[in-house]
Amino acid sequence: MTFAALTAGSLFLAACSSGGTQPATGAAAGADNTKTIVFSPLALKIPAMKGLSEGVKGYGSSKGYTVLVQDPNLDPQKQLTDLKTVIESGKAGGAWVIAVQPSALSELVKTAQAKKVPLVLNGVPEDYGLTGLQAGLTFAKIDYTAQGTAIGESLGKCINEKLGGTAKVILTVSAAGTAGKAEVEKAQLDALKATAPGAEIVTEVIVGERAKAQTDIGNALQGNPDAKAVIGNNDEGALGAVGAFAAAGKELPCLAETGGNDEVLQAVKDGKIYASVALQFEADMVQSFDSLTAMMADPTAQGQQLATPQKVITAGSGQ
Repeated sequence: MTFAALTAGSLFLAACSSGGTQPATGAAAGADNTKTIVFSPLALKIPAMKGLSEGVKGYGSSKGYTVLVQDPNLDPQKQLTDLKTVIESGKAGGAWVIAVQPSALSELVKTAQAKKVPLVLNGVPEDYGLTGLQAGLTFAKIDYTAQGTAIGESLGKCINEKLGGTAKVILTVSAAGTAGKAEVEKAQLDALKATAPGAEIVTEVIVGERAKAQTDIGNALQGNPDAKAVIGNNDEGALGAVGAFAAAGKELPCLAETGGNDEVLQAVKDGKIYASVALQFEADMVQSFDSLTAMMADPTAQGQQLATPQKVITAGSGQ
């Protein structure tokens, strides 16, 4: 998962909270490990991770589990050390880990398997030096190809409906190294071409945080004043595009993006964004947690490869 993508679910998950963060050791150390789960996110200083940790604790509590939250603080060695302590000591019956650096946990994953402590991990088996699915291990990732396809199809549909099938398009792309970049960008362009062959990409803008995205898209618009469509690869880029067109006094009939935070979904309702491919973090949290507890009940059972659910939200979808 990317930080930007996770942000979309943070507010909902925070609402599922049942108290403050618990340490991985201390008062709960003597708890029944068959009902104790460790959650190790990237870092609690990331609002989305903090919100997710509260959501996991709230959901776990509702199911009768104690959830101990660790804070690696983006340090792969700290994450390894903290997890190793609870897994080797037998204090945890299972762990959900959003790995800072998956390769750093390769040996720990084998230790967890040997001790029959099931894990839910981000990514795919190969990220941890494994081949194929394994007993006691479930992996979760965003289906970037499906995400890109939904973006491209949504924008193409808008261009066909509102612009007669032809449009000049500003393409926003993620920075190099962003998870899923290649898959998303190829899929969205393929889907756009198939859905609206008359659409033309006229310029490309790398987007990060919102203010810079608005400035850069505004500059791109000056060079392409007849552009009427934008592909947004995250919430910040999409909202930056809305701001850039508004500042230039121009209409933006067609904008499709992925992420789906509260501000974006409101913009969809207001007609400022045509479609958002919204990641469904409530459903993702539930499926990850439920998969982990199922493996805790039978650590010899083979895990799964999960995908974060996605849903295309438009003004007429009732969202």
